Amino acid sequence: MANHKSALKRHRQSLVARARNRSAKTQVKNVIKAVRAAIDQKDAAAATAALKEATAVLDSAASKKIIHWKTAARKVSRLNLAVNKIGA
Repeated sequence: MANHKSALKRHRQSLVARARNRSAKTQVKNVIKAVRAAIDQKDAAAATAALKEATAVLDSAASKKIIHWKTAARKVSRLNLAVNKIGA
C-alpha cells in the first residue's frame, strides 16, 4: 500500500475510476446484447431503436476513452450491417 499522501489520494481516485469504467463497459455490453436480441427476433423496428441507443452509448464510451474509438466504430458498423440485413 502507498505511504505518501499523494499516492494514497491517487489510489482512491483509481478505485473510483475503475468502478466508473466497469459500469460503462457493462452498459456497452448490455446495449449490444439488446440489439442482437432484436436481430434474432427479426424485429426491424426494435432493432433500429436499440441500434440508435447502442450507437450513442458506444460513442460516449469512446469519447471518454473507456473503449478505443476504432473498437466502437467497428461494433457500430457491424451492428448496423446486421440491422440493415433484417430490414431488407
